Amino acid sequence: MKIVFLPVFVDIVVELVSILYNMKYFSYEADAQEYIDELYRDIEKNLPLKQKKRAPQYFETKYGKGLYYAVFKKSKRTSWYVLFRMFAEDDELIYQVIHMTNNHVDAKYFLTE
Repeated sequence: MKIVFLPVFVDIVVELVSILYNMKYFSYEADAQEYIDELYRDIEKNLPLKQKKRAPQYFETKYGKGLYYAVFKKSKRTSWYVLFRMFAEDDELIYQVIHMTNNHVDAKYFLTE
């Protein structure tokens, strides 16, 4: 089993540090970086263990068919939705991570599922 983070996902993660800091979710940029690093490690370690669900149609329209998502709850108020594809290559299961959003931004798409 292998977790592959696509470049578009890595771009989201890099940008997210600045967004969280600039919107004053964190007082220090280093704290925002640590939060995102921790989330990244959690995805890398636990994605295969999480319950997966089919991604809402909205995301399949944006990122293509065959998407799933898993929820990573980071606090009482914030859940991160990680969108990915799964496929086998040389008898190895590959998780291809494509996108990430949270309940503060895109909850309306996940609540209808």
